[in-house]
Amino acid sequence: MLILLKSVRETASSEDGARVLVDRRRPARVPKESLELRAWLPQLGPSDELRRWFDERPSQWRSFRRLYLAELGAEKPSQALTELHTIAAGQSTLTLLTAAREQERSHAAILRDLLQGVRKPPSTSGPAHAAAGGRIRARRSR
Repeated sequence: MLILLKSVRETASSEDGARVLVDRRRPARVPKESLELRAWLPQLGPSDELRRWFDERPSQWRSFRRLYLAELGAEKPSQALTELHTIAAGQSTLTLLTAAREQERSHAAILRDLLQGVRKPPSTSGPAHAAAGGRIRARRSR
């Protein structure tokens, strides 16, 4: 499957396949109709705190990636990631839309990598977690 990253400001094209907005907020000054979305999964956007932190420290890409993957392990982002896997499974092309200035160093690039199997998703997310009924193991007390 081909997974593209695009800015929300780029015009939709027939080569985009299913278009999914993965930002927490719908971008201002971009008409909703022009996005031509298959889905909007706001829970896949990084938290406001993490986004602000990364905006102030763009050189901390590795730390951002680690912190964002940890956020994906929470219940709602995990469910949204499962939905993204489901959407992707039926497509030959999937386009992840974001308002990030630099798509290759954004949460959308991390999501693309997860979908392509480049990095194993957190243990509490993805299709395997959904197939297991979403159970979370309790921590053992020592």
